[in-house]
Amino acid sequence: MTSAATSSVASTVGQPPSKAAGILHGIGLGGFVDGIVLHQILQWHHMVSDVGDYPVTTVAGLEVNTMADGFFHVASWLFVVGASIVTLAQWRQGRLAPSWTFHLGGVLVGWGLFNVVEGLVDHQLLGVHHVRDDLGGPLSWDLGFLALGLALVVGGWLLQRLGERQLGHQGWTPRPE
Repeated sequence: MTSAATSSVASTVGQPPSKAAGILHGIGLGGFVDGIVLHQILQWHHMVSDVGDYPVTTVAGLEVNTMADGFFHVASWLFVVGASIVTLAQWRQGRLAPSWTFHLGGVLVGWGLFNVVEGLVDHQLLGVHHVRDDLGGPLSWDLGFLALGLALVVGGWLLQRLGERQLGHQGWTPRPE
């Protein structure tokens, strides 16, 4: 290991955990919950189910939507893999392990961010699907999805702050990120 790498690792030993791993886990897991529950189990919508060229009432339209859902799951999986890489990098740097409260708070923040971005981009800006395409895509379901996302962000942030205070009692001072 080079002296620069050694000093970089030495400077992070005993440092608090980063928020990045929890947030990335939350984005990926939020995508999986959306894709598995809303797309596959409840079948309320698919990735492009509100695009006129791909109606889910035809075999060809359902094939396109199923493929788009698969790419969506790949993206969700990549976020979880990224979170795992960040976690391993932090361990190798000697950072402190996050408390469950700190990590769960980050996961909720990430899940909420997923909902807000997905709700604004896919539901409102692009209009490729809505929460309930099976009902014609009523705005109330889309707004509820956004409200849930905001509640997850706020609740997760509060939980993560509690986790920071708990870790603070273990001897380190939270630093702004």
